[in-house]
Amino acid sequence: MRKLVIDKAAVKHNLSIIKERAAGAVIYGVLTGDGSGAGVVPMAKLLRAEGIGHFAVYDVKEAEELRQAGFVEEEILMLRSTTDREELERLVDLGVVCTISSVDTGLALNALAENRATIACAHIQLDTGMGFGGFLVSEPEKILLAYRSLPNVALEGIYTQLHAIKVGDPEAAHQLDQFHQVLETIRANKYETGIVHAAGSFALLHNDSARLDGVRAGSAILGRCRRTKDDKLKTVGYGEVPLAEVRWLPKGHAIGTDRPIVLKKPTRVAVLPVGYQNGFGLTRPREATFWALLRQWRRSRNRTVRVGSQRVRTIGPIGATETLLNVTNVKCSAGDLACFDIDPLFARGFVREFR
Repeated sequence: MRKLVIDKAAVKHNLSIIKERAAGAVIYGVLTGDGSGAGVVPMAKLLRAEGIGHFAVYDVKEAEELRQAGFVEEEILMLRSTTDREELERLVDLGVVCTISSVDTGLALNALAENRATIACAHIQLDTGMGFGGFLVSEPEKILLAYRSLPNVALEGIYTQLHAIKVGDPEAAHQLDQFHQVLETIRANKYETGIVHAAGSFALLHNDSARLDGVRAGSAILGRCRRTKDDKLKTVGYGEVPLAEVRWLPKGHAIGTDRPIVLKKPTRVAVLPVGYQNGFGLTRPREATFWALLRQWRRSRNRTVRVGSQRVRTIGPIGATETLLNVTNVKCSAGDLACFDIDPLFARGFVREFR
């Protein structure tokens, strides 16, 4: 049986770093992508036990799972706008805080709330340069229209998303300046902004000026965000699986499929029954600079797996469902447990276990 292990102590450690960096700001635990692969409900339960009472999702199903699991009083923010009536009805029924990213999405939500003789809650989304959605900062009149023309929508917050390229990125600073200009325009017209948030995981850890009324922590919870040496986070998520087979291969034997290598000497190999289809070796997008790509290439060539108390290297390319390990100098046999790093977001075919 393949197991994906989520170390609760490591998650709690990361949360302590996040709380310290948030410095009293409202923390939204971002549970998109099935809780970054750790599971929406179990991750939310762990976060709630650590004092997190605000959550953010990207899919209606994620919100439904939370409410059905007993997260009745907690605020759930939908980080995606929609004009689909069925989706809006489900969101309002669940008491989810919606996102309004345009005049059309605002009017759709307001019409639904008006027909139900109720008030829907929402946050305004601004596009300061990411392009994924939101009011353009160059069109403040449309933003103000949302504040004055949606009587059945309570606008409780406003947010944007910042670039996460590098520490001190001037483009992220420019985005933040644009965001503040819009906030000033809104306040100058006598409207309340509610909770203001711009910082995702990377900005939360490395950009003090982006820490406003609220912050959104997702990948940082598992230590799977863009990392720096001094961020103090712990990487969460590892796999456990028994070795499928151990045997000797002769000198000159070819191993691998798409990029086979030829053994230069007799080698004892173990078959690890996981491959890229299970998420082994897959990583999240990183910087596309030469040095960043070089570091990633070196890590891939030095990928190791722990068998018992010893570290062994992979040999040859990672296969679809199997990967070979060089265990020439290691005492092991089929059935012995192997442990390896794996990002929960990409893990497939594993039984999830919180320890």
